[in-house]
Amino acid sequence: MDLMQLEMFVAMVEESNFHKAAERVFRTQPALSMALRKLEQEIGAPLFDRTNRNDYSLTDSGEVLYEYARRLLNLRDEALTTLKQLHTLQAGRIRIGANESTSLYLLPQIILAFREQYPRIKIEVFRQLSAKLPYEVRQRNLDVAILSFLPDESDLESTLIMRDKLVLIASPDHHLAQEKRVHIRDLGGEAFIAHNAHSPARQKVIDTFRKFQTPLNITTEIATMETIKKFVALNIGLGFVPLMCVEEAVARGELAIIPLEGFHHERNLWAVRRKTESHSHAAQAFMKVIRALAVPTIDEQNLSAVEKTAKDVKELTAIN
Repeated sequence: MDLMQLEMFVAMVEESNFHKAAERVFRTQPALSMALRKLEQEIGAPLFDRTNRNDYSLTDSGEVLYEYARRLLNLRDEALTTLKQLHTLQAGRIRIGANESTSLYLLPQIILAFREQYPRIKIEVFRQLSAKLPYEVRQRNLDVAILSFLPDESDLESTLIMRDKLVLIASPDHHLAQEKRVHIRDLGGEAFIAHNAHSPARQKVIDTFRKFQTPLNITTEIATMETIKKFVALNIGLGFVPLMCVEEAVARGELAIIPLEGFHHERNLWAVRRKTESHSHAAQAFMKVIRALAVPTIDEQNLSAVEKTAKDVKELTAIN
């Protein structure tokens, strides 16, 4: 028993005419008659009461099969409709993982750009520590994760989204806030507010202070970036934070960035996903939006420079 046989059977029941039923399923009348006979053989009972040659009344078996056949065909149609919606991005979902700062300061603009193109796709955002996100991607719990480091796993692929840097922030009332330049060695007596999660950025700060043999006095460790900013704004201490997290607060005069000598840490933000060809249509569309928003890589920048130089040379040659 297959769906085509059931479709022929349902057509015959609803049309009560061999010719109309055959036209409805785009088959010949002999093919329709043969399919119905095979269906009856498989079931082991007649489906139509053939006492009256022109009356196609259903037997008890035929009535039961008709009800189930309609359900199966409706499920098939529903499945095909849903698949079409997925393929045409009229339905579906995308699951994104990110840490706190990325969720607050980068992801909203990406999601906004995605929603403008694909308003019917459901977006689920899961906030998690960056170190745990590659595992969630590999376990298929996430379609994409936004990370500030490249994972070691060979079954993951990464796309550069943007470059950011770590900056030293202070309250505008702090005594160093108005200095034109401060060196790491000048910070030995200062109190620091730090994020309590271990990260490459935190380790970079620790290594830099160690390099200049300067004590790093972390007086408070906090779980969220927003709380760090609050504490710094209250002049409880200084803090190292990603630039993208404080640009608006600095513009409003709530925080100040201290120009720092002896320290530079640029971090790249990556979109990471499984290395496979079986991504959902929604996940593929999300990555397409990310690539459109992403900064060019170094190779792309160099290539653009080479192409521009070649164009300039060509134009000068033409003039001469």
